[in-house]
Amino acid sequence: MTKSTMSMSSFFRNRFVRVIIASSIFLQIGIWVRNFAILLFVMEKTNNNPIAVSLISVAEFAPIFIFSFIGGTFADRWRPKRTMVWCDLLSAISVFAVLLTIIFATWEAVFFVTFISSILSQFSQPSAMKLFKVHVPEEFMQTGMAIFQTLMSIFMIIGPALGTIVFQKFGIDISISVMGVAFLLSASVLTLLPADEIIEKTETTNHFLEELKEGFAYVWQQRELTILGSVFAVSGLAVGIIQPLGVFLIVERLGLPKENLQLLLMVNGSAMFIGGGLVMTISKKVMPQKLLAIGLIVNTISMVGMGLSSSWIIILLFQFLNGFFMPCIQIGINTLILQLTKSEFVGRVNGVLNPMFMGFMVITMSITGWLKSQFSLTILYISAGILFLIGAMLTSLIFNTSISSEIDSAE
Repeated sequence: MTKSTMSMSSFFRNRFVRVIIASSIFLQIGIWVRNFAILLFVMEKTNNNPIAVSLISVAEFAPIFIFSFIGGTFADRWRPKRTMVWCDLLSAISVFAVLLTIIFATWEAVFFVTFISSILSQFSQPSAMKLFKVHVPEEFMQTGMAIFQTLMSIFMIIGPALGTIVFQKFGIDISISVMGVAFLLSASVLTLLPADEIIEKTETTNHFLEELKEGFAYVWQQRELTILGSVFAVSGLAVGIIQPLGVFLIVERLGLPKENLQLLLMVNGSAMFIGGGLVMTISKKVMPQKLLAIGLIVNTISMVGMGLSSSWIIILLFQFLNGFFMPCIQIGINTLILQLTKSEFVGRVNGVLNPMFMGFMVITMSITGWLKSQFSLTILYISAGILFLIGAMLTSLIFNTSISSEIDSAE
């Protein structure tokens, strides 16, 4: 394991860190081109049908709920490097297969681009978390998460514009091809990761179902992880409500072109970039559970503000506020999971907690089209804000948790 005396300069010289950053760049290019190309393509084909738009999100997030349990368990059984390489390679192959279907058969196959890559990500993501636990020392976990969050924020800024430009200039076929090439490049880069440690299997090695049960039991027996699961659930309900509604806030509430969605996301990404940098500087001074609570409270304020406002400028300001504190949520959650979990359970804990978020998000996301026809955007955004507030209140229950003692008890 990497020594705890690692400095910031040696952190960036860490082979694992450099490879994961490079892989993430390629993946983010492909994902953002995919997201915006498919969104604009489906809206164009269906004349802005809200149900069709919400189906894009369902195709992306439903597999996370269904396969996260399985992927997390296998991540603890399989070699993580090999798993990540094969997942990106299979994603690329599936993307090109779907592209052929779109060209020669039906455009509706475009939904499978998101669906298949989302399934495979449930095997690669927990493997990456497992390697992060192995190759990055404890005192750099929160800083490391902040750095990767900053990278994601950069693509929140440039990604929407990139996806829109590629689709408008070259169309859906080239856009999907870009995603396929990006996954191939990511798989190639991941081959440079340090070799996996080969663990000899013994006769006492548990079967898959036994290990899956152990993962659930591990989360249930730790009060902090159980509470974190509840926070995931209510936050998922909130995000599921608002995820498909951003474009309708622009088109219906403000009467602006749907392409303005990229500006909304770019403002959010810029704020996340700045906020991520701030969290990086204070990461060793603020407990991750307090970072999480702060982010959820600001989310509450932002959702209520956006729901009540009919001014483009004010909505952008609330979006900036929301984005600025979003790294607090993401970094706080990931750090808590890593610090509260034994390395041999990281994959399974991810596999249990992620569906708590994604599953509840898919539930509300699946009925967002119906909810929008029954309630105003104002009511829906305020409802999401209330759910985020409940999440913050639940997080306060673990304010007094000593992370160091949890680590000690886990080792």
